[in-house]
Amino acid sequence: MTLLSIAIPSYNAQEYLHYCVGSLVVGGDQVEILIINDGSSDRTQEIAEELAAKYANVRAIYQENKGHGGAVNTGIREAKGRYFKVVDSDDWVDTRAYLKILETLANLDSQGQTVDAFISNFVYEKEGQSRKKSMNYQNVLPTDRVFTWDDVGAFSKGQYMMMHSLIYRTELLREVGLVLPEHTFYVDNIFVFTPLQAVETMYYLPVDFYRYFIGRNDQSVNESVMIKRIDQQLKVNRILVDSLDLDAITQPDLRSYLLNHVEITTIISCALLNRGGTAEHMLKKQELWQYIQEQNPALFKIVRSGLLGQLTNLYGYPGRKISNAVYKIAKSIYGFN
Repeated sequence: MTLLSIAIPSYNAQEYLHYCVGSLVVGGDQVEILIINDGSSDRTQEIAEELAAKYANVRAIYQENKGHGGAVNTGIREAKGRYFKVVDSDDWVDTRAYLKILETLANLDSQGQTVDAFISNFVYEKEGQSRKKSMNYQNVLPTDRVFTWDDVGAFSKGQYMMMHSLIYRTELLREVGLVLPEHTFYVDNIFVFTPLQAVETMYYLPVDFYRYFIGRNDQSVNESVMIKRIDQQLKVNRILVDSLDLDAITQPDLRSYLLNHVEITTIISCALLNRGGTAEHMLKKQELWQYIQEQNPALFKIVRSGLLGQLTNLYGYPGRKISNAVYKIAKSIYGFN
């Protein structure tokens, strides 16, 4: 059985695809690389087919445009590997860290062990910045051994797992029935959040593996782009609210992490709406809080009464000034553009 499947959702990715795939093919026959061309109008399909012809562990898959979530869904459906990873087409991985991860997964496999989630660090490769920020978890996760939620420490507000951090056991994704919304940005939050609730065993290797390229003006995490697409951010935010049943989660460390994740997502939503600043944006913020209160009262009480929840809901012009200052701090902590 193939050890690892890597899905590369690709939309008009001709400028990046060679570099991304080039960083992955060194995994050899332990890895299958699925280039999922999501209805591109440029040379993405041609390049994908060239790469598939050149490398035995690369497959080119074409689909009509379904968005990032739809491409990830295809990757999960097509994957033949024991584990599953998503690498966006404009990102890449560090070779030494990659080979160390494959060695560790192979060792676990040879010992008859599997884990539900394999975690590593990711690095913000922010354009124009020479100093790169690494998101690591050494203060909260045990290293170099299999562990459970009982062994996990407390995550700080600026410390969270993203799609870039995680490799999931493929069958776990299928068991939980993970299907991401199509034609929707920011679904990586769901990819992290939903399967994590079923994760029991984990392994953390503290290497800077994933290189997350950030800084393009047209990127989905660019502030102005996020404000234009705020309805998609709010859609994802509501899905997280709906999927969190606090009463059903008995493991306190898992409960704490999931609460932290929803809080971060909600605060970003509110901060972006404040940055938008129009009456329509303010109404949408009010509707978001009302939705959380109605659908998940326990969650509402926790998030709304927190410091960040209060600061992003101050009224009037002075309140928005303070909220925007909080947003700038959040940007520097959370790393989005």
